[in-house]
Amino acid sequence: MHATLNELIRVLKKIVVGHDEPIETLVTALLSGGHVLLEGPPGIGKTLLARSVAKLMDLQCTRIQFTPDLMPADILGVSIFHPQIGEFQFKQGPIFSDLVLADELNRAPARTQAALLEAMQERQVTLDGRTHILSDNFLVIATQNPFECAGTYGLPEAQLDRFQMKIRLNYPSKEELRNLLGKKTDDNILNTILTKPALTEIRRDTVNVRVEDMILDYITEVIAKTQSMDELVGSASPRASLMLLDASRCWAYLKGRQFVTPDDVQKMAVPVLAHRVRLTPQARIDGMTPEKSIDKILKQIAVPR
Repeated sequence: MHATLNELIRVLKKIVVGHDEPIETLVTALLSGGHVLLEGPPGIGKTLLARSVAKLMDLQCTRIQFTPDLMPADILGVSIFHPQIGEFQFKQGPIFSDLVLADELNRAPARTQAALLEAMQERQVTLDGRTHILSDNFLVIATQNPFECAGTYGLPEAQLDRFQMKIRLNYPSKEELRNLLGKKTDDNILNTILTKPALTEIRRDTVNVRVEDMILDYITEVIAKTQSMDELVGSASPRASLMLLDASRCWAYLKGRQFVTPDDVQKMAVPVLAHRVRLTPQARIDGMTPEKSIDKILKQIAVPR
């Protein structure tokens, strides 16, 4: 399975250049079944990366372009009355898929964003008193542009907390950009590398990755520290601790190990925790960022050996 995962990562790096480390982090989230928020400037391959993942993993993919006039029914579906049979029938929305690409999520108002909350947490949709179960492989990859904030709707803490990871993508280097100009990859002809049964087997294997008590204590200390930092007004939740544990397991598995090390926890801490903490106004004025705050926490806590 590790050879298959390495091939998946290699192909993704070839398609979307300049994002080697974020791609490995994204694959880690996919192994744990966690939702991902991709943030970066336009034109750097966020949508291409999500679509390529779906093709390479043989996942049914739907793309929802979030706009100010998008309604919850446009995502979830609607009950339509059929006079021939005298009853309502439910027509599924695009959320009924394996992978949902929520493009520019922050361009839709809060009521539309909230349509994702139940689906992301419980993998089900409740409409008109009936519950509809989503795919076993259901996950959301959302994108947002951090620069054009005028006229957008910032994601509330409750929704951010449902994303296992927030991955930042930046512009490629000069050399990477030159390599991009020298080739062209048609993502419409990508072949499946990781099948759904194989993905299910891998997820089952990652649960068996060993986690010692000292690692659990280490994660607990990291989460608790977010609650006592003077520069933070919002801390990581118990859900965040579970997601950090899952991500650390999957990162260890991706690196070919059957046990979690403190380095695995440190590697996953920023993408899992940074979007869950909020800075005080003074900390922002002083140039602090959530990522720097998590790094500061990691430096203050003794690493178990």
